[in-house]
Amino acid sequence: MKKILNILLNRIFVVAMLLILQIAWLVLFMTLMVENFRILDLILTVLSILVVLWLVNKRINPAYKLIWTIVILIVPIFGVTFYLLTGKSRIARKIQRELERVYEGKGEILKQDDRVWERLALLNPLAAKQSRYIKECAGYPVYQNTSTEYFPVGEDWFEVYLEELQKAEHFIFMEYFIIADGYLWDKVLGVLEQKVKEGVDVRLIYDDVGCLTTLPHRFYKKLQEKGIKCAAFNPFRPLLNIILNNRDHRKITVIDGHTAFTGGVNLADEYINQKERFGHWKDSGLMCRGEAAWSFTVMFLQMWCAITQLPYENFEDYRPHRYHKEVFPSDGFVQPYSDTPLDDETVGENVYLNIIGSAKKYVYIFTPYLILDNETMTALCLAARSGIDVRIMTPRIPDKKLVFILSQSYYEQLLEAGVRIYEYTPGFIHSKCFVCDDEIAAVGTFNLDYRSLYLHFENGCWMYKSRAVLQVKEDTLDTMHLCGEEMTLEFCRGRNIAVRALQSVLRLFSPML
Repeated sequence: MKKILNILLNRIFVVAMLLILQIAWLVLFMTLMVENFRILDLILTVLSILVVLWLVNKRINPAYKLIWTIVILIVPIFGVTFYLLTGKSRIARKIQRELERVYEGKGEILKQDDRVWERLALLNPLAAKQSRYIKECAGYPVYQNTSTEYFPVGEDWFEVYLEELQKAEHFIFMEYFIIADGYLWDKVLGVLEQKVKEGVDVRLIYDDVGCLTTLPHRFYKKLQEKGIKCAAFNPFRPLLNIILNNRDHRKITVIDGHTAFTGGVNLADEYINQKERFGHWKDSGLMCRGEAAWSFTVMFLQMWCAITQLPYENFEDYRPHRYHKEVFPSDGFVQPYSDTPLDDETVGENVYLNIIGSAKKYVYIFTPYLILDNETMTALCLAARSGIDVRIMTPRIPDKKLVFILSQSYYEQLLEAGVRIYEYTPGFIHSKCFVCDDEIAAVGTFNLDYRSLYLHFENGCWMYKSRAVLQVKEDTLDTMHLCGEEMTLEFCRGRNIAVRALQSVLRLFSPML
């Protein structure tokens, strides 16, 4: 009885029930109106056609258009209602206006040092083209005077992460999709509280939906009482005007302007295997020390100004050399970047496509989900058929079973083209990494699925000839030895008919998953 009561009082259960009741009421109301007022039926039919025409002309992924077109035309009442509530790629209007306001000044804040780009162009014109794309379409420059360190598991990341937090003297900026009570968060919170007492400016952004089941409602107020400046991104409200799609999936920490962390690790125990979920949790992190940390600082401050609606800050006070006067050591070229659903540019996916398309020898990939659109599938298959050694590592133990079955539905086409696929036998892979030809790597928060690439705020870090590039390669090779046997065509073709039928249905609805 106590367990049932806990479920009934759980925040996500209550919210889900409220939403279901509201949607059911609205659909029932519209159905009754259509049955009794034929003119309304005609209006709804015209509206459905207009919505479909609007969708067809939008510059979004064709698969996303297809599924919504099918749903709207087959069940107009439900389809139009559901699309207007959850299908549009948008966020709350207030946040959107504020983000547009703070993005206006990004070009002036993030100027490219032409000498750095010219050096990259002389070394590798193809790499320079990738870098230019990120600068032109995302607005983030490439840097030298930056060192990088890659962490193959969350435990290694956390050890260094805590050490660096404890060194903070001026400010700590943090932005995470998930925070959960436990060992990891207790350790981090203890450091943050101490730093506040020392006069350090500590700020934290968390995604309200990402923390729906892990944090209490209005958690930010509890941190504010401790002196930590805290804000929730796009707070979740169980109303019919709810905007669910666009979440802040980024993972960023900046310390004193010169040290930054990113990668797949959220602030919860499973990410460092203090809590077992889905076997061994394989994640990765990246630390950048030097001038490239500036881009992470700008990402954070822009989001902070937008969601708090505070006056535009003087970003110059947070530059890398503000508290570090010496020249930073350099071990290659480093280019942090972020992606937003507010434009029509899928920067995260295009960075991946550029890496695949420029490969001469190999591309190795970590991804927790393998839900591919036509562009990425074509690029991977073309690379493999051209003689490139393409290898993909996915989890053996999934966190979402339907998504896992869907991911496996893409194996057959990839294997036929010559792509090699491994499943991480010990557990779940949450890393999101690409590495290519011992020269280029990308580490960040982008999953290979529609939500991550099209609907979420994400961030990553592109690197050329940086120390972390070979560290990512070493990690992929080591991880392959833990994956057991490679996936085969026999496995794909031997699935029973029920599984294959389910995969076909899931493929159709993949843009919604």
